[in-house]
Amino acid sequence: MTTPTPPTWDPAQYLRHAGHRARPFADLLARVPDLPSARPRIADLGCGPGNVTALLAGRWPTARITGYDNSTEMLDRAHVEHAGENLDFAHADVRTWLPAEPHDLIISNATLQWVPGHADRFPDWIAGLRDGGTLAFQVPGNFDAPSHRLMRDLADRHGLAGTLRHQDAVLTPAAYLSRLADLGCAVDAWETTYLHVLQGQDPVLDWVKGTGLRPILTALADDPETRDAFLNDYRQALREAYPATPHGTPFPFRRVFVVARKEGG
Repeated sequence: MTTPTPPTWDPAQYLRHAGHRARPFADLLARVPDLPSARPRIADLGCGPGNVTALLAGRWPTARITGYDNSTEMLDRAHVEHAGENLDFAHADVRTWLPAEPHDLIISNATLQWVPGHADRFPDWIAGLRDGGTLAFQVPGNFDAPSHRLMRDLADRHGLAGTLRHQDAVLTPAAYLSRLADLGCAVDAWETTYLHVLQGQDPVLDWVKGTGLRPILTALADDPETRDAFLNDYRQALREAYPATPHGTPFPFRRVFVVARKEGG
């Protein structure tokens, strides 16, 4: 079995679908309650290129906000385009990150699916919140979708078994609710399936090149022949699974949302 390689990231590729990718974060943010401090302390775990972290500054202009990521490429883009007086970015590994001071909000957008056992981090993060503070996150819930099943099948066929995440990368909304309610939180958990209509040639392939396909592209970076063969097979399979229409290519995408408020505020 192939040992998973930490993926390298391409901010420009990721941002090619920035509008569609930001929509779930906006929907998550709309359900976050008022924060307990006049000048809130906020952490964005897995901030990527910082485009959605900047939305936090719009909601809480007096907050001190730090976006954390382990990708130098993403952090460089975030620093250039979004850093400001109350908004900064820092390198951190979500698997080990701990709040160094009490926080009002710890939020994460489409990151925790990359962290095996991420629910085991909840006790530390809840402990790092002020009373009345919130942990909020959304994760993809589409690991059974054709885009991911086909990717895994082709990875196995091309000798890349074990490179990709599997169906157990995230929990159900009910499981998240249970884990966080046991920690004394009032929990709002739900799921939504977005029907994105993507434009251009092979748009589903273009989408996953920015996210889910990164481990494959990283693993095959030094083997362009195998990489191209994989992409050709995957491209054809995606065209059949997601046929184009005169209006674009419909791409259903299920996501899981959780907003957990620490009781006591």
